[in-house]
Amino acid sequence: MHYHFFSGRRLVPILTSFLMIIVAFILMYIWPVIYGGLVSFGESIKDMGALGAGIYAFFNRLLIPVGLHHALNSVFWFDVAGINDIPNFLAGQQAIDAGLATVGVTGRYQAGFFPVMMFGLPGAALAIYHCARKEHKAKVAGIMMAGAFAAFFTGITEPLEFSFMFVAPVLYVIHAFLMAISVYIAASMEWISGFGFSAGLVDMFLSSRNPLAVKWYMLIVQGIAFFFIYYGIFRFTITKFNLKTPGREDEVAGDETADGYDEDIKAVPTNSKEAVQQEARQYIAAVGGSDNLTGIDACITRLRLNVKDASVVNDAYAKHLGASGVIRLNKQSVQVIVGTRAEIVASAMRDVLAQGPVAAYAGRHTDNAVSTEKTSEKQTNNDAKVILEMVAPFDGEVVALKDVPDEAFSSGVVGDGLAIKPTSNIVMAPAAGTVVKIFDTNHAFCIETDNGVEIIVHMGIDTVALGGKGFKRLVEEGTEVKLGQPILELDLEYLNTNAKSMISPVIISNIDDFDKVSDIASGQVTANNTIIYKVLK
Repeated sequence: MHYHFFSGRRLVPILTSFLMIIVAFILMYIWPVIYGGLVSFGESIKDMGALGAGIYAFFNRLLIPVGLHHALNSVFWFDVAGINDIPNFLAGQQAIDAGLATVGVTGRYQAGFFPVMMFGLPGAALAIYHCARKEHKAKVAGIMMAGAFAAFFTGITEPLEFSFMFVAPVLYVIHAFLMAISVYIAASMEWISGFGFSAGLVDMFLSSRNPLAVKWYMLIVQGIAFFFIYYGIFRFTITKFNLKTPGREDEVAGDETADGYDEDIKAVPTNSKEAVQQEARQYIAAVGGSDNLTGIDACITRLRLNVKDASVVNDAYAKHLGASGVIRLNKQSVQVIVGTRAEIVASAMRDVLAQGPVAAYAGRHTDNAVSTEKTSEKQTNNDAKVILEMVAPFDGEVVALKDVPDEAFSSGVVGDGLAIKPTSNIVMAPAAGTVVKIFDTNHAFCIETDNGVEIIVHMGIDTVALGGKGFKRLVEEGTEVKLGQPILELDLEYLNTNAKSMISPVIISNIDDFDKVSDIASGQVTANNTIIYKVLK
């Protein structure tokens, strides 16, 4: 039998086609009531002047997600309720002579759309791009640029609006309010332009010679103001509430193009859920399999694992998978340094274990094999130049990295730099960049600079055990920060009493991508003032 043809993604349109027949019969009775309500609504506000135009614009945007804005538009733009705004505007002098159009009034239900569609939404697009994660910015830039271009030139705004409409509804409500304000301002000031297609540059230019187009050029001035208003409001709201606009998603979904019958998926994207779980499964195998693993936790750069026997952990295989080091704290405690993806990998390891047992790695990877790959990996570059000057993120006394009471940091496997014992309560950004990671317990964060330097600031030793007490985050992941911008607020009195140690590493986690750090500071340092070291490349 070939019933499988109707499964998977084909099932949706097949069922939809039958369900729509039923829906159509129901709407035969319901739609006239809905449409009548929209017409009554339009008639009730058409005599309210500029305020009524603003109210119309607000509901025009709110109805777009369900497509009912077209029904509302017909009330104001055409002759359903006697307004007929678009045909009367396009008729120009003929409509004036016939008494169907009034200069400064006809076009009021169209004019205020130009500042938002041509300028406001492109400002929102720029804000969304600036708030995207660094690794997604190129992709987001393509989407936002195409949407902004369409909105500015043609007035087609759906590509931009639907990019945030459902993932961040609060932004869409704000957008509706701003549209209402724009239409109200244009109608109040009698800055009039109209369109035959939509409120873009093409229609603005074509209507500029229309005798009903009054001070249409002021809509451009209004639009420039709305560009900055949209940019500021959108960027603030996205970062303040950590909205998942395009490019800020926690995880990129896997391949959704195949239904299991049409095509084979030859490769899984490396950032997909399946790839992360495969990586997690391999790390479980490296530490002796599920039989040897008794507990999983993570810090900002490392997997904190409880095992039955630390001696069976395969260091070489773990390094082959990408770990920069394996540390045995005792016979039942192991830490695997995997970088800032540690929390994601730890979560995936828990998911994998919930699915069933995982065998220990049975292959042969030796330390010699791993070291051979890296024999000539690092060479001193005599022509290396300073690409970044790291500034103290808080006041305190410098502690050499080798003296940090944590082998992961003191051995250098996590990265290179120094540590500081803090004496001030505010932790600032030691360099400008994007906050790519803040640990859930707020005790550590990672900033990536524009030139690719990954900076980890880890407040204290084993402070993850405090469960977030004593730490308050002041920014969210994905925020672009300036040098000296506050990131965390500390309760030093509590932390000095309860933490194992408040010696806090400030390191470059991807130092292998650069030459070295130099001019390492010593003694007392001052926040946002003292250069603690320089990064060379």
